[in-house]
Amino acid sequence: MAEGTTTVELTQLADYRFEANFGTPGMPVLVTDEPAPLGGNTGPSPDHLLGAAVANCLASSLLFALRKFKNQPEPIRAVAVVEKARNAERRMRISRIGVDLHLGAPSAGMQMLDRALAQFEDFCVVTQSVRAGIAVDVRVLDADGTLLKQG
Repeated sequence: MAEGTTTVELTQLADYRFEANFGTPGMPVLVTDEPAPLGGNTGPSPDHLLGAAVANCLASSLLFALRKFKNQPEPIRAVAVVEKARNAERRMRISRIGVDLHLGAPSAGMQMLDRALAQFEDFCVVTQSVRAGIAVDVRVLDADGTLLKQG
């Protein structure tokens, strides 16, 4: 049973360029496109959007988990690398998404850091859903470049 829904409406503008309307008053539309030579590369591709969705969900979840314990990790920066490979039928598929989350503050002195790092991914709806079919690897680094979590 669905507990909530999100609706996105796409309208073709030309060739492979679409306008994505998110159905929320005041929210701007987003123009998407395929990269050349298929499209005109005038907006993010579905690959870009999937990477952004996973990285955004992880960054938001990490921010929430750290703030819950009164930490101030801002500004958080997320970098997603979306890898493609051919499957057994020689069809191109997303094979892996790697996400590096960079805290904007050193980890020294952060309260309950181990607990926040251990559980934030479990609350990321998009990432956990995507993981059912695509490998998602996550690393968390603090502002000093110290690797805090990898997996």
